[in-house]
Amino acid sequence: MNNIELFAGAGGLAMGMTRAGFVHDAVVEWDADACQTIRDNRDHYSGQGETFELFDDDARKFNYDAHKDLIDVISGGPPCQPFSMGGKHGGDTDARDMFPVAIESIRRINPKAFIFENVKGLLRESFASYFESIILQLTYPDVVRKKNETWLEHLARLERIHSSGKRIPKYKILFRLLNAADYGVPQKRERVFIVGIRSDLGVEWSFPEPTHSEDELLIAKYVTGAYWNKHGVPKRQRPLPPDRQKSRIAKLAAGNALWTLQPWQTVRDAIAGLPDPQSKEAAKFHNHVFNGGARTYPGHTGSPLDEPAKTLKAGVHGVPGGENMLAYPDGSVRYFTVREAARIQTFPDTYRFHGSWSETMRQLGNAVPVRLAEIVSRSVADVLRLAATRSSSRGH
Repeated sequence: MNNIELFAGAGGLAMGMTRAGFVHDAVVEWDADACQTIRDNRDHYSGQGETFELFDDDARKFNYDAHKDLIDVISGGPPCQPFSMGGKHGGDTDARDMFPVAIESIRRINPKAFIFENVKGLLRESFASYFESIILQLTYPDVVRKKNETWLEHLARLERIHSSGKRIPKYKILFRLLNAADYGVPQKRERVFIVGIRSDLGVEWSFPEPTHSEDELLIAKYVTGAYWNKHGVPKRQRPLPPDRQKSRIAKLAAGNALWTLQPWQTVRDAIAGLPDPQSKEAAKFHNHVFNGGARTYPGHTGSPLDEPAKTLKAGVHGVPGGENMLAYPDGSVRYFTVREAARIQTFPDTYRFHGSWSETMRQLGNAVPVRLAEIVSRSVADVLRLAATRSSSRGH
């Protein structure tokens, strides 16, 4: 199965697609440093030696028509700054909004499915009408906005088409806010995934169920002690249960449920085996370089060592330290190295990032966690294989 990756950034979603069995026909990204990161790591998301086109320019200039009816899945993370909680909140009025390009790619290529990822802010009430417009345009990509038609007028026309029931939706679409921590990523990262499957394939799809839980982490820490045992933390150094969670922990300890999920992964889990970035051994790991100057102030306290990290962010004016700092149990803090941040985003240690520290941290702050990308992509791959099998059976 093949794929075109739009707005690829550092390649997290693209690598997840590769791990799910997709082969990239093209990877589209305009940022020079991100493109060099992709070039430096081509083997990580080019499958078994396949080559792909790296289109290092504006996605609006890509030749979509050349790929019409030839692509299984289009994937990507349209730039999220227009909808980010920390941005300017411009939404559809922001020139960086690339959802129109994503929709145009679906219209012109007609893929079997698509996977788009974006920030939680996309679901904000103030963007509700625009988000509905995105979903309906992806549902009926052939209903093109007319000349001199405002986007609200276009939305009204799409609503009438949809409510009439006279037109079969081109794509069946589901969207969900996923927390990466629930899928084994050592980071509390909530992102909206929009997945569409072409209606004529006749298959059913649903989001994959979580594999990890906070309850299991609480049990491993404060009921069985398995978490501390795994990391060799002496009993005298183990913290007491937080007051605000004591009641919850007591209920978990008394429960007789058969737990089937794994514990949330923590920062300690993520960086286990990495040497102190100020030691000589740090040079053995790519991008594992210490950066000083970290400090705390109200609302800027770092990610606790024994919790999933806070959401790594790209930042508008440099690296946002509150989310990109490691907070030790003794209260001291330091910035994550690029390698540590990469582990938190579940990139492999052999993955090299190009650019300055602030630039590479920006790439990581914008990236889709590789593990989460793989899980979602694999679930889509499974239903596309099912559709292909059914089509083959009917053909015989």
